[in-house]
Amino acid sequence: MSPAAPAGPPPLRALVQGAGRVLAEAGVPSAAHDAHALAAHVLGVDRIEWALAPADAPDGFAEAFAAVVDRRRRREPLQRILGRAAFRHLEVEVADDVFIPRPETEVVAQVAIDEAARLVREGARPLVVDLCSGSGVIGISVDVEVDAASVVAVELSPAAARTTERNARLCGAPTHRTVPGDVRDPGLLAELAGAVDVVVANPPYIPPHAEPLEPEVRDHDPDLALYGGGADGLDVPRAVVVAAGRLLRPGGLLVMEHAEVQAAGARAAVDATGAFTDVRSEVDLTGRERMVVARRATTDGTGATATSDGVKDSRP
Repeated sequence: MSPAAPAGPPPLRALVQGAGRVLAEAGVPSAAHDAHALAAHVLGVDRIEWALAPADAPDGFAEAFAAVVDRRRRREPLQRILGRAAFRHLEVEVADDVFIPRPETEVVAQVAIDEAARLVREGARPLVVDLCSGSGVIGISVDVEVDAASVVAVELSPAAARTTERNARLCGAPTHRTVPGDVRDPGLLAELAGAVDVVVANPPYIPPHAEPLEPEVRDHDPDLALYGGGADGLDVPRAVVVAAGRLLRPGGLLVMEHAEVQAAGARAAVDATGAFTDVRSEVDLTGRERMVVARRATTDGTGATATSDGVKDSRP
């Protein structure tokens, strides 16, 4: 009887399909997608193209792949395993000290980008401030997509501010600068008071009693980026609104993300300042009210849209 032939390397496709089943059994959303993304990560390619992928797993692949699949099975976020995340046209670094960018925030960025682009068409060089910047994706998107815009990002966490700076360099955001600071500080960016065209923010806003259900968020995103303070989670967002009222020029635009259940509370926070007009909620990709948008009122209570020469001259 002939001895059995030694087993060859396992088929790559079979390993990836098996990983997808493991992740699905663990309750991982988009299990098949994540299995493919992890396989591409271990192979060192952007993504698996089956027509180009080897039929058999390369040496060492099975062990390395099993290790990252196990991390994802235990609900570590895919982006943290890969070390990067996609946001609009960007791919940014994801560090342990920042909130992972979410697709719904792309719509928030779009409103700020549209406003900055409108001002450019009118001959202005818009100044945009990104408060509570985290990984920096909102402000960096504005900088990259609107050539004439200048962006100042503000972040409380020194570690997150460093991530913002790295991502700005990585994405080629030429006018982006990061300022360490607390949005609750009444002197924050005092030199820009009344000179800003757009204030955009995705601040922490989760109430203390509303612990996120997803393990990827609850167990891995930093609390500083999640919980907004106060019984309703809106203490930090209210500070954003107050800061925006001080920083924006007449007619300047505020865009701020919030939770779906906070739409009325966010509008009330803006109204309470008496500094804004045209206060409204806007929806995300799923039709849920996820951001408040408002214009800085003029002294006569209207929302101006023109940019004065004096404001232009004051920008960095």
